[in-house]
Amino acid sequence: MNKILIINTLKNVSQNYRTNNMANIESKKISILRTLILIVLTFQISSCIGQVIEKPVHDTTETGINNQPINLNQSTTFPQIHTNLNGMVREFVRTMFQDKNGNYWFGTNGNGIIRYDGKTLEKISIEGLRPFNVVREIVEDKAGHLWFGTDYGLIKYDGEKFTTYSEKDGLQDDEIWGLTIDKSGLIWVGSIGGVSHFDGNKFTPFLLPDTKVENSKPMLSDKLVFKFLEDRNGTMWFATDGNGIFKYKNGEFIHLTSKSGLTDNNVSDILEDKHGNIWIGTFNGGVSKYDSKTYTNFTKDGIIEGIETYNFCEDRKGNIWFSAEGYGVYRYDGAHFTQFTTDKGLTTNVVQSIYEDNKGQLWFGTWQGISIYDGQKFMNAKDKEPWTN
Repeated sequence: MNKILIINTLKNVSQNYRTNNMANIESKKISILRTLILIVLTFQISSCIGQVIEKPVHDTTETGINNQPINLNQSTTFPQIHTNLNGMVREFVRTMFQDKNGNYWFGTNGNGIIRYDGKTLEKISIEGLRPFNVVREIVEDKAGHLWFGTDYGLIKYDGEKFTTYSEKDGLQDDEIWGLTIDKSGLIWVGSIGGVSHFDGNKFTPFLLPDTKVENSKPMLSDKLVFKFLEDRNGTMWFATDGNGIFKYKNGEFIHLTSKSGLTDNNVSDILEDKHGNIWIGTFNGGVSKYDSKTYTNFTKDGIIEGIETYNFCEDRKGNIWFSAEGYGVYRYDGAHFTQFTTDKGLTTNVVQSIYEDNKGQLWFGTWQGISIYDGQKFMNAKDKEPWTN
């Protein structure tokens, strides 16, 4: 790879991070340079030969689903060491989900929605939407309907047709980052323009307190909620872009900030484990665990590395998994942390999504393809699930 190509690649990657990633620009440069050095030294090109039957997605819905031609030779941001879903993913898989029928859904960073129904791996194209949508969240309601949070609004799939919702339908903004469904079935949406909830008929704005931390530094919007959490007690948690965390119940708010113990007010992810502990990932302060009284700051205390942390996943054994930008992923078994990096088979140390399927396999979406951990080792996802090739 010559110097001009390296410089151009760095420019393209930096631009992509500014527009599509949530991270602080200065901290990103370190991770990007580290990854580029790795690529220059160990440049590999892996070809994806399709072994999965491709079929058209017929136009049978109100919004019109049409077959999206598959380009197996499309250029990628980085060489794909592990599978990139038969050449359909140019950058990375941002979110993964397996519905109650066992179908796999992949939300990509710029290549829309990809589905595997047990027979066919296919790229979904929805009439009226750009074919290069960013899909950041996928959730399923009690009726089995799937909801997708995208950069082009909210999308519902009822098993037969896709329906899209945008600003004209009442959304605060079409650029969605946070999405969840609470126990009552209410859908919460976090967008650049603020928080809304949706009861199936209309969107209602939900205003957070007009309380700002000192020297607030939102990266995208001071109205944005990256993640929602409804805990076992029915309290809603809102992880914000630069304004800490808000807790809400029965009309009352509690504001958690760096003054009250958070390591960083730019909160990237949040999870409640089976013991009721709240795990908090941040962009500049690493990972903490909160037991409703005390914060345990694992990164700040030097127990783990990596200040930019997210992608929490609690597996069926109760292990807590998360990614640390540039440092691979960590697993916490209740007593100890184990770090997994490329030395242990992970395709790259920059991980963008983690998901456990109904087989107990853990999927890791990265800049250089998808890895699977089967409980014993990491491997190329296609070696465990050939349909991903």
